[in-house]
Amino acid sequence: ASGFDRQSAVHIVEEGAADAVAIGRHFISNPDLVRRFKLQKPVNDFDVDTFYLGDERGYVDYPFL
Repeated sequence: ASGFDRQSAVHIVEEGAADAVAIGRHFISNPDLVRRFKLQKPVNDFDVDTFYLGDERGYVDYPFL
């Protein structure tokens, strides 16, 4: 896990160190992550204890903008 946030992802691409950056954990807790990044809004914290449980907890219970 790289731990990229919006600012660090933009920076690494703009400096030419990468063509793209994957942001996985924040997509789980922010189904509207692209919109949040475009609007420069804060992201929801993720809860690793709810990853891969097999039910809706931790997947569909995060707030949207």
